[in-house]
Parts: sequence; structure tokens; C-alpha cells
Amino acid sequence: MLNERMVALGTQRSVIRELFEFGKQRAAEIGAENVYDFSIGNPSVPAPDAVNETALKLIQEMNPVILHGYTSAQGDAGVRKMIADSINTRFNSSVGADNLYITVGAAAGLCCCLNGLCNPGDNVIVFAPYFPEYQVFIEGAGASMNLIPADIEAFQIDFEAFESALNADTKAVIINSPNNPSGAVYSEETIQKLAAILEDKSAEYGHPIYLITDEPYREIVFDGTVIPYIPKYYKNTLVCYSWSKSLSLPGERMGYILVPDEVEEQAQVYAAIAGAGRSLGYVNAPSLFQRVCAMCADMTADISVYETNKNLLLHGLRDMGFHVVEPGGTFYMFPRTLEADDVAFCERAKEYNLLIVPGVGFGCPGHARISFCVQTEMLKRSLDAFEKLARSYRS
Repeated sequence: MLNERMVALGTQRSVIRELFEFGKQRAAEIGAENVYDFSIGNPSVPAPDAVNETALKLIQEMNPVILHGYTSAQGDAGVRKMIADSINTRFNSSVGADNLYITVGAAAGLCCCLNGLCNPGDNVIVFAPYFPEYQVFIEGAGASMNLIPADIEAFQIDFEAFESALNADTKAVIINSPNNPSGAVYSEETIQKLAAILEDKSAEYGHPIYLITDEPYREIVFDGTVIPYIPKYYKNTLVCYSWSKSLSLPGERMGYILVPDEVEEQAQVYAAIAGAGRSLGYVNAPSLFQRVCAMCADMTADISVYETNKNLLLHGLRDMGFHVVEPGGTFYMFPRTLEADDVAFCERAKEYNLLIVPGVGFGCPGHARISFCVQTEMLKRSLDAFEKLARSYRS
């Protein structure tokens, strides 16, 4: 008998992937220039030149047996030291190489944290709107997901609902700021209030409630928005980071977990994460790109393109009558749909060759995600299609 849950996961694409595949099929029928594919969060700007230059330099100059060989399971020690130095410079912290575990992207980081922390019967709190794979990761770790409804006015945290959801079985809380799909950034006030509640409840229940912060979009912010560095506000914080978006390297699958010294029983928590990585078969992150990312850790791709796109789309949609909370970061926008049924709305959008993702899959019906990491010229051309879609509701 097969594991039916795994069969289901393997045979059912996510809505995002289904749209992405539909877009390719539609492009073959009518031409790619006539399809406005806003389905997937694949960076549209190239990695900095230094990334390829660094990779070539390492290939040309480093002993290939070492370069392409195994590293320590937690990542090469020199790599971890370079990344720790970068973190300390940017956030005025004092982490070291042994606080870092190098991972195969942020998704693997989340899976290592959840599998290392959770036991059967534990629950993990997630705030809507949320990245749908969180539920897969949480249930894969043997825990259950407890979803807090969205505050659709600002996409901050509904603290009344949050406090009601906390209980003695709560093992962890996941936050994602800047947020996929809304682009919202949690304010310092929100983080301070969240930390205070977690401190109180951890003391009440007699065990730490871990705060897992998923940060692949940390550098992609607009208008001078500042992202609070979460470990400064709450000691039992685990940071999951990825270079997929900041360096435009989603296919290289490179990230890390930071386990600060302040975490209670830090050595045990780190060991549990390492043990989870071992159990899940993450032998080590890719050796070449461990070094490339460490050497380019303070760089970003040309993320100014995303701010240009954000402004064009935001003003365009608002002029058409859409209600949109302005994103503070990421390359996503999450407008309210022009009818209550967001799935039906996105199906109607396809009639105008607009591929956008229903909000219900993110735990927030009545909205749709638009991934604007696309070529600016394509986005400009799409505005006429968005106008036709809006007009179809006005008429």
C-alpha cells in the first residue's frame, strides 16, 4: 500500500504551477507576447555579474576535488564564517559560524526547523495570507497548522484571534515579512507586540514557543521600508533565509537557518535541526554555490525594477477601481477581486489572457495574487487587459 498522502502531493500540482503550465500552453497558441503571466514568483532580473564571475573564478582556481566534494553537513566552516560576518555587519549582531546551518533553500530550512522542533500533537500557527506550502511542511513534520484569519485592511496580525489560538500544544509560529502573497511588511510595533505575547505564553505554558521567520524577500523593499531584525525582539527566533530572490538564484536552492545563542537550549535546538536535515536526506547544500553565495552575500540583483513595476501596477489598478493594500516589499500585489468568488474572478481574467492566482489558496478568499516580477514592458501592455477585465464587471 502506498502512502496516499504522498501520492496526492505528487499528482496534484499547486494552483500556481497549473497556471504556469497553462500560460506556456496558451503562449504556444497565441504568442508569448499576448499572454500576461503573473502566476509564479520567478525573479525577472538576472543575478549580479559578480555571481557568475565568482563561480567561474572558483571553478578555474580552486582544487576541483574540494570544490565539488562534500562539505560538512551544516555547511563549510569558512562559508558559515563569511555569512555570519555579513549578518553581524548588517544587523549589529554577534553570531558566529556555529549559529548557522546552510540549507537547500528556505523551504528546506523550514522543513528542518519544523521536523526538528515538532512532535505528534503539536500545532504551528500561521497567519493568513500565507505561502500554501507551509501546510505541506507542517503536516509533513507530524504537526497541525492553526491558521489565523487575515486582517484584510493592512495585512498586519489580528492579535485577538492570535491570542485565542495559542495553547499549550503550540510549538511554533511562522511569520513571513515581507509577505508572500500580500507584500505586507510587519511593522516594528507588530513585532514588539507579537514578541511580548510569545514571552508571556511561553512562561505560562512552561516551554518556549519558537518564532520561525521566513525571510526570502528581506532585501526587496520599497520607499525606504525597514524590516525589523526579529532576533533582537524575541530570543527564541529561528531565521530561515534564501538567496533565491535577493540574488535571483531560485534554481540554485541556497539558504541558511540562523539559530542565535539566545535561543533556549541552543545547542539542542541546533542539533535537532541538524538531525532533521540528516533524516530528510539533505547531505549538504551545493558545495560550489555555498561559496558563491557567501562571497556575494552583501549584494543584490537590480531590485529597483520591482519598485518600478509595483508603482505602475498599483496606480493602474487603483485607477481602475481595484482596492489594493500597497506592498511594502516582495514582488507581489494582492488586490481584492471584483466579485466575492476569487476563483471565478481569476477564471474570467484568463479570458483576457491574464494569469493571476486566486487568494483562497493563500487562506484569504476574495483576493488574487499578481506576481509582478515580469518585464516592465509586458506589465505596461497588460494594463489594457486589466482595464477590460474591470470594465466587464462595471457593465
